[in-house]
This record gives sequence, C-alpha cells and structure tokens, in this order.
Amino acid sequence: MKRFIAWIRALFNRAMDKVEDPEVMLDQARRDMTTALTANREKAVQAITQKNRLQMMLEEQEKKAAQLESQAGMALKQGNRDLARQFLREKATLDQSIESLRPTLAAAQETVEQVKVAIKRQEEEVKKKAAEALALKAQWKQSQIQESITRALQGLTFEDQYEGSFAAAREKISNKQAEAQARNEMFGTSIQGKIFQMEDNAMDMAADEELKKLEERLGLATPAEAPVQTTATSDIDSQLDELEKRISQGQGQGGDQPGNPV
Repeated sequence: MKRFIAWIRALFNRAMDKVEDPEVMLDQARRDMTTALTANREKAVQAITQKNRLQMMLEEQEKKAAQLESQAGMALKQGNRDLARQFLREKATLDQSIESLRPTLAAAQETVEQVKVAIKRQEEEVKKKAAEALALKAQWKQSQIQESITRALQGLTFEDQYEGSFAAAREKISNKQAEAQARNEMFGTSIQGKIFQMEDNAMDMAADEELKKLEERLGLATPAEAPVQTTATSDIDSQLDELEKRISQGQGQGGDQPGNPV
C-alpha cells in the first residue's frame, strides 16, 4: 500500500512538473489573453450595435418630427387648423422622446469610444505579452542549455588529482632501485662475491698467459719486457693469506683435529 501511495505521489509530482513548465504556463497565459481579448471584442461589438440602434431611432424620430411639422404646415395652408394641431401634438411627443434619446445616445457613444480605446490597449498588451512570452521562452531554453552544460561538466576536473599516484609510483621505484643497489653492494662485499671476483681475476690471468704465448709464437712479444705483477694478483695473494690465517686459527681452536696445509 505504501508503495502504491508513493507511486501515485510520484505520478502527481511528475504531472505537476509538466504543468508548471514555463513554456506550458506561457502558452496557457497567451491563450487566456487571446480568449479574453476575443470576448471583449464581442462585447464591444454588441455595445456598438446598441449605440447604432439608438442613433437610428433618433434619426427616425427626428425625421418623423420634421415630417409632422411639414404636414402641420400643409394643413394650415389648407385652412385645416385642427389637423395641423394634431400633427403638432404628435410632433411634441416625438420631440420629448428625441430629447430623452439624445443624452442616452451621447452616453452610449462615449462608452463605445472608451471601449474602443480599451480594446486597442488590450490588443497592444496582448502583442507585448506575446513578444515577452517569446523572450521568456528563449531565456528558459538558454537556462536549460546552461544547466545541461553544467551537468555535463560536473565530471570534469582540471586538478592534478593523479599526482598522488605518480608520487607513490616514483617512491616505490626509488625504493626498489635503492634496495637493488644495496643488494649489489652486499653481494660485492660478501665471500661469494669475492670468490667470483677471484675467479674472474684467475680467468683474466689465464687469458693473459695465453695471450703472451700467442704473442711469442707470432714473434710479437718483446724479450726485455719484464713481467708486470697486476694489482689484481696482489689482491688475490693478500686474500689467500687472509684465508690461510683464518683457517689456521680455526684449526688451533679445534683442538686435536689436525689441519691440512694449504
């Protein structure tokens, strides 16, 4: 039941949003103004019609009064005074009606003129409101476009939000490089590293011997050239002496175990 009520409320709100749409409201207002203007024009036409009827009645009565006056004159010329008196009495009655019609017609004419002015102003107001409605619709469209642009740009960011990732990556790479360098240093100072270095030096010495023999066979060696003791050979001898001392010390601490001479 609650879900049904929520659904009904959602439909009602959606319908109200559509009804309260500025374009719909402006169109409805324009239609209302046009309808009101049409109704006022119809009323003005009716008022003008009544004014025209009063004017026609006045003209007819004035014409009839003039005719009665002419008939009374003809009766007097013929010596018929009683008939002339009767015509004049009818004319007097018409004159009273004419006198009452004239102010009524004047008021009707004034009212009609005011209605015409009001209708003209209303027409101008309707045109003005129609132009204003078009301008408001254009502004509404512009605001909708601006809102859509703003919504589209909400996900954009020009801040350096990836700098943290790059900094973390750089730090991790630096740490890895430092660790690799440390391992290389440790490997270089370890016994295994020294052994590898000794093997490399021995291979270099063997290669030098082979090179000398090849030079002698080719006749490229100089007889007066004295053998040069390389720094690598001196390092190997000192390392061998150090190793021999440690082995001797170890055998001395071992007690009765005899040591093999190196």
